[in-house]
Amino acid sequence: MKRIILSILATTLVCLNLNAQNMNKKALVVYFSATGTTATVANTIAQAVNADIFEIEPAEAYTAEDLDWTNKKSRSTLEMKDKKSRPAIKNSLQNPQDYDVIYLGFPIWWYTAPRIVNTFLESTKLDGKTIVLFATSGGSGLGKTIDDLRPSAPNATFINGAVLNKNVTKEQILNQLKVKN
Repeated sequence: MKRIILSILATTLVCLNLNAQNMNKKALVVYFSATGTTATVANTIAQAVNADIFEIEPAEAYTAEDLDWTNKKSRSTLEMKDKKSRPAIKNSLQNPQDYDVIYLGFPIWWYTAPRIVNTFLESTKLDGKTIVLFATSGGSGLGKTIDDLRPSAPNATFINGAVLNKNVTKEQILNQLKVKN
């Protein structure tokens, strides 16, 4: 299963990375990570495809209690129940015009991207960008994540990447992507 997931991700990343390189376009990895898992994968992908990296940081950091999905009153549960919820972010991408391919990563929450990802998309001019999704999850797939995110950046092109349930090393990605170090 891991090989299939990596193969799908690798094919998507290779196509988009080669396209970006051939046209002198820069790639960017943007990610939100509440516990560090997605950050690890994002950094690995950024190194593997020689992309810049940007972290979506919440204005108020998530605590362990905020992330307790079994608590119906936890912050993450309340945000995910409200499709219009847009948690504040403390930073913004200053130069989105410099990038054409954006690899967008996040943990899967309630079978989709956390609402803070919508906040990022809606606060960043991404018209004409290609956005490749990647996620981390304890067991959920991407499902209808594109459908949930597309209204937040209607003039961007979204591509489903893959859910990476295991830590992936730079060497594995380089091997899968056939990118030279």
